[in-house]
Amino acid sequence: MRRLDARAIELELSRLGASLGSPLAVAAETASTNDDARSAAAAGAPHGAAFLADAQTQGRGRGGRSWHSPPGENLYLSVVLRPSLPASSVAPIALVMGLAVASVVERRLVSSARLGAPGGDPLAEVRLKWPNDVLVGGRKLAGILVEAQLRGHSVSSVIVGVGLNVHTSRFPPELSARATSLAMLGIDDVPREVLAAELLQALGDAAARFEAGRLSPFAEDLARMDWLRDRRVEVAGVAGVAAGIDAEGHLLVRGGDGVLRAVAAGEVSVTSG
Repeated sequence: MRRLDARAIELELSRLGASLGSPLAVAAETASTNDDARSAAAAGAPHGAAFLADAQTQGRGRGGRSWHSPPGENLYLSVVLRPSLPASSVAPIALVMGLAVASVVERRLVSSARLGAPGGDPLAEVRLKWPNDVLVGGRKLAGILVEAQLRGHSVSSVIVGVGLNVHTSRFPPELSARATSLAMLGIDDVPREVLAAELLQALGDAAARFEAGRLSPFAEDLARMDWLRDRRVEVAGVAGVAAGIDAEGHLLVRGGDGVLRAVAAGEVSVTSG
């Protein structure tokens, strides 16, 4: 198992001109990179401070669910953001962070196919499942966990955690039917350090655009990558057909009565389609 090389990540971040990733901490193992970032933020860590680990013992996703975090295979990273935003406007940043990760994956899939890499598929659909799961071919490739720390009516910090399946070739039975990895998609020759730097650059660019224009600059990509659209769903006590994402980041669901309802948060179940 080759451990993550912090110096290689720093060099790639410099080459890309990334706004995030300094200071950078890379651990062989940690409980949770999000916990590391949150503790550092509380102690005054600056915007852009990033935390990576080769393995997590208590990695988690949304709703406290555990995240498959074997050593040396994938990317587990978290970053501290300190956006100038009112507390009432921060929630949709989760969608934006998901789009940023999806954009990195999409570029890699297209590049792989063009280069003739085994398994490369330019038609593999990269999609975002509201609010922030990245799917390829309907299987989960990456998850994003966003945790905001508020101070009154303003945002003190936002912790963005990303788990990206890179080299995993076999998942536990409970995940095998609904998870995938870059290696399983034919991308097995890109160093994790390069991917980490690309993710941090994309997250930083997306965060800056969101701070300046909220969801407006992302409307086209949100519509294009919306995996739930036209599927029958149940979420937060609302059942119907997913009808897109509104300007506030709410999931729109059209019920059997024809009424369009906006859902701010909740766990989505796809009931058919």
